[in-house]
Amino acid sequence: MILSREAAWALLTEYTANENLRKHARAVEVAVRGYARLWGEDEEAWGVAALLHDFDYDRWPSLDDHPFRGAEILLERGYPDWVIRAIQSHANHTGVPRESRLEHTLFACDEMAGFITAAALVRPSKSLLDLEAKSVLKRMKEKAFARAVSRDDLRRGAEEIGVPLDEHAANVIRFMRERADELGLRGNL
Repeated sequence: MILSREAAWALLTEYTANENLRKHARAVEVAVRGYARLWGEDEEAWGVAALLHDFDYDRWPSLDDHPFRGAEILLERGYPDWVIRAIQSHANHTGVPRESRLEHTLFACDEMAGFITAAALVRPSKSLLDLEAKSVLKRMKEKAFARAVSRDDLRRGAEEIGVPLDEHAANVIRFMRERADELGLRGNL
């Protein structure tokens, strides 16, 4: 199977009606693609895996179903095992250990992209363009802020890709800024 962003987007939009979940998928895709470029990996392939990491979540959000239902659909549609495995490994509850660089990167970018989005949206500008990594790290210390995001997962993700946490936050911000308009994160700047 030849991986195509267009086909992945069609699959995502077929199963994901929630616009915020679509934006999250896109934010994670942008971050993972950024690391693929940085490390000389296959940006298109990594981007497809990232775009699809939560495509089943809107329909089947329970831990019993996500990402297992999605994995079944991807298998039926002929997606390669390594894409399915990367998607399964991004969720700790699946029991699929992260082994490849893509798997570690997807995990690291998933929660960080969501946290950065939340940090941008609470700024007066509602923008990613004036958000800095130090603000993200400061927000991580606030237990009430984006409380559903595991701070341990944010730290573990950076460790798994071998990038200091502040640098990882800065990288993801930089990658996401490239697509701030598409992500709805330009705000009033």
